[in-house]
Amino acid sequence: MAEAQKRLSHTTLKRRQRFHPKRDVRPAVLAKANRLVIWAAAFIGLLFLAIIKLQAVLG
Repeated sequence: MAEAQKRLSHTTLKRRQRFHPKRDVRPAVLAKANRLVIWAAAFIGLLFLAIIKLQAVLG
């Protein structure tokens, strides 16, 4: 496997994608979207636990 990687030229290896201002979403927008997704997932998780706890108390 290591020999196959050595044979690959530098240009065939996938390069890290750089931010392109006209084509890509701005990194700040992505960071804000990521925070929103994490917040929503945490909220749904806590709501789920609260419903289970409420059912245990009532049932």
